[in-house]
Amino acid sequence: MAFNLEMYPIVYLAQYNPETKGWDEKWIESDRIPFDELKKMNETDRNEVLIKRNDLGLPGVSYTSQYGYGCFEGMKAFPTKSGSMAIFRPDRNAARFANSMKGLKTPAFPEDMYVKACLEFVRKNAELGYVPSYNNEWEENNYASASAVYIRPFMNSEGAIGVGIAKAPYVIICGTTVSSYFKGGNTKAITTKRIRATKHGTGWIKCASNYVISALAKKEAEEAGFMEVVFLDADDHTYVQEGSSCNIFFVLKNGKLVTPDLGDTILPGITRESTIELARDLGMTVEERQISIDEVMTDVKECFVTGTAAGLTPIESVTHNGKEAVFNNRQPGETAVKIQKTLKGMQYGAINDTKNWNYYV
Repeated sequence: MAFNLEMYPIVYLAQYNPETKGWDEKWIESDRIPFDELKKMNETDRNEVLIKRNDLGLPGVSYTSQYGYGCFEGMKAFPTKSGSMAIFRPDRNAARFANSMKGLKTPAFPEDMYVKACLEFVRKNAELGYVPSYNNEWEENNYASASAVYIRPFMNSEGAIGVGIAKAPYVIICGTTVSSYFKGGNTKAITTKRIRATKHGTGWIKCASNYVISALAKKEAEEAGFMEVVFLDADDHTYVQEGSSCNIFFVLKNGKLVTPDLGDTILPGITRESTIELARDLGMTVEERQISIDEVMTDVKECFVTGTAAGLTPIESVTHNGKEAVFNNRQPGETAVKIQKTLKGMQYGAINDTKNWNYYV
């Protein structure tokens, strides 16, 4: 699995103060529990220990716990060849997090505070020896097995019952070491009848409740022998939207790169944005537009998904209504390989960060 059971011991917590209209900040440090000890415990005991260890004092009854009212971010910090840690584009995550909170009608967390807190989070935990170190062997498979720090900022409401809007939200930053997101085996995808997002809904917000449907659909896909699921639009069930927790790209037979255009049903992914820019640097024509599942099944030669956890992952085929479209003889396509090599190389410091996307610790 991608996510390590052992969360880092230092956690950031802030809460909005409606009286001062500012944010009260503090750092919480908990005792380290060796990962080897955690592995020996059964799931119930392990979860109980982790909950106690990471006791943040958050209310048990809140808009978040009762109604899924909350939002979060996913970010990574990468160990580089030079020995530093590089957080990838935290300014863009800061902007998206603020937009998500605005979309939830709650005070937005300031973007400068977000970036500063994330940098300090990595620094504090690195000083305790928790972050992974660069391994030259990662270069042999283009960082497919490389480790990174997964940073999880999230919003939680104050204690509350009854449907409402947070007036004094919390912002927490925690994290752990991660590896490859997708399990080994095939990279096949299948469409689902489930609907991830509807127009005028919350699809553009990275809010907690959106991921319930995604988790159910992905589980159903895995039970059917597929790695990934593909959502279609709510209105006509005709146009491609996203993967289970990632944006999706298609290389057409004419060489154009197509990804669904942003709207209120598509999450504005940071890796998506970066992929589009890198593809254009390669001289590719990139189209952000509606793409029908029929076009995917007949006119696509390469497919891949992007996301913080997923990175850039090639998809070997898409199955729709019992028919399978196979891409590039089930092998990673040329476009995916080129962009992935550049993206990972910049993140891990193997090549120069000509975009100045990394923030170094």
